[in-house]
Amino acid sequence: MSTVLAAPVAKNDTTVLLVASMGCAMTVIDTNIVGVVLPTIARGLDANFADMEWVIGAYVLCFSSLLLPAGSLADRFGRRRIFLFGIALFALASLACGAATTILMLNVARALQGVGSAFLLAPALAIIGHTFREPQARDRAWAIWGGMMGITMVLAPLAGGIISAYPGWRWAFYINIPICLLLAMAVLRTIEESSNPAAGKPDVHGISLFIAAMFSLTWALILAPEHGWSSFEVMGRFIAAAWFFLFFALVERYKTQPMLDLRLFRSLPFIGAVLAMFTYAATAQVMTSLLPLMLQNVEGKTALASGVGMLPFALAMLLFPMVARWMAHRMAARWILAAGLGLVGVGNLIIASGVLEQWPGLVIAGMAVLGSGGGMLNGETQKAIMGTVPHERAGMASGISTTARFSGILQGFALLGAILAGHTRHVLTSTMQANNLPVRDDFITQVVAGDVQRALALWPAHQAQTLSTLIRHSYASGFSLMLACAALFAFFVALVVIFTLRERAGSQPK
Repeated sequence: MSTVLAAPVAKNDTTVLLVASMGCAMTVIDTNIVGVVLPTIARGLDANFADMEWVIGAYVLCFSSLLLPAGSLADRFGRRRIFLFGIALFALASLACGAATTILMLNVARALQGVGSAFLLAPALAIIGHTFREPQARDRAWAIWGGMMGITMVLAPLAGGIISAYPGWRWAFYINIPICLLLAMAVLRTIEESSNPAAGKPDVHGISLFIAAMFSLTWALILAPEHGWSSFEVMGRFIAAAWFFLFFALVERYKTQPMLDLRLFRSLPFIGAVLAMFTYAATAQVMTSLLPLMLQNVEGKTALASGVGMLPFALAMLLFPMVARWMAHRMAARWILAAGLGLVGVGNLIIASGVLEQWPGLVIAGMAVLGSGGGMLNGETQKAIMGTVPHERAGMASGISTTARFSGILQGFALLGAILAGHTRHVLTSTMQANNLPVRDDFITQVVAGDVQRALALWPAHQAQTLSTLIRHSYASGFSLMLACAALFAFFVALVVIFTLRERAGSQPK
């Protein structure tokens, strides 16, 4: 193996960029495809809504928690070596996901896949940064990288719909295996080894406490709709999360080489920029997993049709970074971020109205507006974060930015999913009682999980039409409340950003 890793390569900077970008794209492909096939997975493995949340949550939790240490290990032991390790682990985990026979097996495999993604993405980004050092070449490289990520985001939902409709949801994971094999061969042929022997050791204590805190918080949010927000099970996990976060902060404060340098948060502009990144992920990017659920469960679309239905959102996400770059030459970053968050809020409200009014055209328009805001924020949030710290802290700031993005996806999916599940359950229970129908917990559980066909099979055929109407109404109500909450949070953070980013560069932490 060491002989293979040490073999000479034919280096071409453009080829290196394309290969490394393909590694990054693998993480985008997986997240977006799984979002489309999620209802099909629930039906195939008889999973409830909490189980479905863990399909996303287990992956993102491990992914977001291990990005920083993966970057440290790549610098220390070799970026190409760690990149190949990440590809291999991602492929093996994808095989385990596709072969899973229970939801528990799938979620464990998804956690392992998240680990593989972290060890795939972090060295890929480091390879690009190491290869392109001149400012003009670096700007061109990141522009090409961003374009590839945008195209991937457009194509992935379509691929998810096709996979779900024809070979089946397991191929959403199996498809990764040949791609990983080709990617590994390309890495061996095109990418030279590089490292930084002076790189610090991974912060094991900080990593462990951060994972424990995020896991406890996510678990509490997922349990809340079924057990109640004030229940012992939920409150106990919230309290545990708070203690883990406190211990994490104390440990990081006294580390010489911390995973997260808390001194950066002394700067209000830095806090505002990080909060904008978190909110973008929690209210816009997370919708790549939630909107397909809405299209399938409220509008009754097939998985393939829901993949096509995501195009207004995906195309706007692809095009509007160019608008943001044009605006960046004409106005301050705080106004661009506030405008993007405002569009995200408006888009979510338009979709909520379209869902309640059963007006598909309004839903399409809302998805385009939401994607427009998300596209404006996608690159500008990263630039804003990097612009609020001294140059020598750029590496740490970049890691915090990426962690904030994926933490936002994780907590956004868990919290918005909890709102959706809880309100759908409440409305369905109330409407069944109003129609003199017996409230069956097994029926409601199947409905909340998105398995409408199996839920209706529990009732006599002559009641199916009435129950279908009640289910659509309940889902529409749940999604509308969820989207309205996302919109309010986006509007609130837009105001926070306007005021916190007013400070000058002189306020940067030392």
